Amino acid sequence: MTSSAELPCYTLLYSQNDSESPSELILRKELESNDTKAKIRALKKIINLILSGERLPNLLMVIMRFVMPSQDHKIKKLLLLYWEIVPKTTPDGKLLHEMILVCDAYRKDLQHPNEYVRGSTLRFLCKLKEAELLEPLMPTIRSCLEHRHAYVRRNAVMAIYTIFRNFDYLIPDAPELVHDFLEREQDASCKRNAFMMLIHVDQDRALEYLSSCIDQVGSFGDILQLIIVELVYKVCHSNPSQRTRFIRCIYNLLNSNSAAVRYEAAGTLVTLSSAPTAVRAAASCYIELIVKESDNNVKLIVLEKLNSLRKNPNYVKIIQELTMDILRVLNAPDMEVRKKTLQLIMDLITPKTIEEVCNFNVIFQQFVVGMLKKEITKTMNATEKEDAAKYRHLLVRTLHTCSIKYPEVAESVIPLLVEFLGDGDEVAGNDVLVFMREAMQKFQHIKPLVMNMLLDSFQVIRTPSVHRAAIWLLGEYCDTQEECESVMNEIKKGLGDVPLVDSELKMATDKSETKETAQQSSGQNLVTADGSYATQAAISALSSKKELRPRLREYLMDGEFFVGATMATTLTKLTLRYSKLCEDTARKNRFSASAMLYMAGILHLGKSGLPKKAINDDDFDRISVCISVLSTPSDLMMDIFTKECRKSLSEMIANQSDSKEDKPEDLDEIVVRVQADDPISFMSIIAPSEDDLGENQFEESLSKALTSTTTKKDNPLDSQLNKVHQLTGFSDPVYAEAYIYVNQYDIVLDVLIVNQTGDTLQNTTLELATLGDLKLVEKPVPITIAPRDFCNIKANIKVASTENGIIFGNIVYDVSGTAHDRNCVVLNEIHIDIMDYIMPATCTDTEFRQMWAEFEWENKVVTVNSNITDIQEYLDHIIASTNMKCLTSDTALKGDCGFLAANLYAKSIFGEDALANVSIERTADQSETPVTGHIRIRAKSQGMALSLGDKINLSQKKSS
Repeated sequence: MTSSAELPCYTLLYSQNDSESPSELILRKELESNDTKAKIRALKKIINLILSGERLPNLLMVIMRFVMPSQDHKIKKLLLLYWEIVPKTTPDGKLLHEMILVCDAYRKDLQHPNEYVRGSTLRFLCKLKEAELLEPLMPTIRSCLEHRHAYVRRNAVMAIYTIFRNFDYLIPDAPELVHDFLEREQDASCKRNAFMMLIHVDQDRALEYLSSCIDQVGSFGDILQLIIVELVYKVCHSNPSQRTRFIRCIYNLLNSNSAAVRYEAAGTLVTLSSAPTAVRAAASCYIELIVKESDNNVKLIVLEKLNSLRKNPNYVKIIQELTMDILRVLNAPDMEVRKKTLQLIMDLITPKTIEEVCNFNVIFQQFVVGMLKKEITKTMNATEKEDAAKYRHLLVRTLHTCSIKYPEVAESVIPLLVEFLGDGDEVAGNDVLVFMREAMQKFQHIKPLVMNMLLDSFQVIRTPSVHRAAIWLLGEYCDTQEECESVMNEIKKGLGDVPLVDSELKMATDKSETKETAQQSSGQNLVTADGSYATQAAISALSSKKELRPRLREYLMDGEFFVGATMATTLTKLTLRYSKLCEDTARKNRFSASAMLYMAGILHLGKSGLPKKAINDDDFDRISVCISVLSTPSDLMMDIFTKECRKSLSEMIANQSDSKEDKPEDLDEIVVRVQADDPISFMSIIAPSEDDLGENQFEESLSKALTSTTTKKDNPLDSQLNKVHQLTGFSDPVYAEAYIYVNQYDIVLDVLIVNQTGDTLQNTTLELATLGDLKLVEKPVPITIAPRDFCNIKANIKVASTENGIIFGNIVYDVSGTAHDRNCVVLNEIHIDIMDYIMPATCTDTEFRQMWAEFEWENKVVTVNSNITDIQEYLDHIIASTNMKCLTSDTALKGDCGFLAANLYAKSIFGEDALANVSIERTADQSETPVTGHIRIRAKSQGMALSLGDKINLSQKKSS
């Protein structure tokens, strides 16, 4: 036989304990070595293995013999992590005998001369749950309260707090001990920990200490001031009679040097007192925080707090008085902060509260509008063009809202806004014209001013869409003979010489002759043979400078014949009105002939081939109809062009105003209406006591589970119980089901696991994987399940964008007492619906068109394939299935013409926009035929466009 001396080294090691695995042998060798780095490396591996579910009991004594005596600080830190997670008891619950040696090591570290070792050990003791280990250490822990270093004293207080909370019999005099420590302590962090302990274990002692030093609160550190605010909030809510005792303390903390303290103090002050002085002080503190803090997230959070004060009817007048201070927030560079600030200002000045403010119109005109006008002037000179343009749009819309609410300020706002018509900003120019249209429609007294300003700035407009809207406005609101003549003169200036085609051909001929002359002159020598200079004929500047056309003609040459169609409509309205206003027949005929000449010239130009793009059929037909109307005028056409158009415009503006007034300020503020015959829950009326708190919680959870999450009462199964997904079969040894709910950017899986066997399942692990833009935040910790027992495991999954995703995985476990491989149960897939992240949203028509042009991802293949026969019913079904909002007004959707086109809009919680255009039709003579058509989807990201298209395809057909 071979002697033991001839065996390899690892065989001898393995013979020490036959149950050790090769990995344990390697770790043992590293732990027994004298290399500090090897010990650190081995300890890290052991900690990771234990966290993964391995027990490694054979290495316990090795660590105690070879690692615990080390004085290296990094090893001591790793040892504390090891002792925190290593099993310290036997299977029957008794403490391991080896822990006596570990307890002695704890005591030595608590007496260590290095304050870092002492403090780290005290922090570790806060996580220890074995009273047998803590009991011998109590004298040493108490002595650490007298240590010279604040780090040790601070952690000693926290150790005493956690030990008293878990095992109060180990240190029954802890509140008195900590109170004495607090009175003599000078370090702010130590006082904070001690005061926090007294708040939670002995409020009377905490109040006693606060009363003794209430005049010195302003000189305390910010961490202690925060704890004082927490104490005052708790005490005053549980005992309202204490409010007068501590409310002055909160007032003093509003002037703290710490922004966090001021924020918490302002919030506490509002909850403790509803007096105007208290609310005004808290609101002023919020405003100062917004102005002075540089973090945009802080600004947004505090703005939301300020907005919540504004929503309280009792505080509206107080917040209104601070409107001028809130305007200071507009100096912030962040666009979102400015947007929320302007919304808050507009909400503060409402018609409901206007009568209660003295001389409000004068103040508003002089200050609020003045401030907004100054802000607009800043954007004109700003260097950052993109942000300045967006901010300018916000200001224009804000001034629009101000002027519509209070017509007195409109006259001072219009001259400033008219300047935006010629700066080349298409969005701002259209916003200004929308404002002018609404102002002239609602307030007749400012119509002459708007018309004069629009005529003066007509020739400086540089964009086709703005010019087109301006032409339409001038044609719609010209009500006098002089105004009609002025508009006609402006159109003549914009088009230039007529006929248009002949003048363009003549201009092209003159340009070619000038070019030939320039080429001939450029061929002469500048220097003669004898070296002298030669003269050269000067060429006219027209050869080097581009010939400038009138602005409207330039649009037509670029192929913008929609402008020509708008001009034709405007000329028709002008001519029909002029024929009623003017009594001179010759002048009427001359006016009509001029209008028809320009319209005919536009048609001729569109078909001549000179422009970059030829005129399309729609514009050609529109201009032809206008010529036909003027050639054979009738009363019907007169009413349509001069009356019905204005009537339709009035209805549209009124519908938009009603939709703005009916729109809730916040989705969270939608009131749930209760019917008169609904049953009353008396448990919600009676204030819960400690005895029936559990019963109330049970009833509340049951009602939440059974309450429908939608407003559809015809489907009783549509409840939160439908969010429960069965993951395994009923006959599997392990049954699992998951309740899924979305918490902003996270998906939380609450998985119920039931052991249906008579064996103990050890190391039961829920293993999950994801497809799509989902990410598992952390791996669920392995657990042990007793026979016929159950447990819950929660898993958090981070969502990065709005698209469909799949969660899949399995459950693996070991059966106690067997040596077989691990058992595995495969789980059913969970499909994540994007509808959990999409919410209805609202935007203007201009914003919709702008986003439609900017977004590059489009889903064009969504074909309508449904069993629904009514077009309005199909539109309602798509809106309900996709959580989108219809932007098309109800007036435009009325009627039964067999065709419907509507724009839909939604926004995800990640800030992603989704646009949809629904174009559907139904054959009029076949009422039972399903609707047909197409749906186009555009989104900022490809995943959202595709996922939304899939959702529409799956939900098109209505279940019978």
